[in-house]
Amino acid sequence: MIITKMPTKFGNPSKDQVVISSELGQSFVSYGTTIAIRNTDGITLDENYWDYSATTGSYRNQFLNEGIAETRSKIASGEYKLADLNN
Repeated sequence: MIITKMPTKFGNPSKDQVVISSELGQSFVSYGTTIAIRNTDGITLDENYWDYSATTGSYRNQFLNEGIAETRSKIASGEYKLADLNN
């Protein structure tokens, strides 16, 4: 397992926004809460926290490499799944 701190807008490592990588895939974790998982099954977002705050959203966009409109569209189309990733 590898934990990588995501870069801030100034290029410094963020202390509260990390990507956890393993042979099973990658997870984006914000302030200790799992927001998104990327693996061979696709993308799953936490149904309660995927759009929790502006800060989380900014880093989620970075993790997914897309903006909020595209994320919402992919949720609506079923391309992205929603699930409770924190229980």
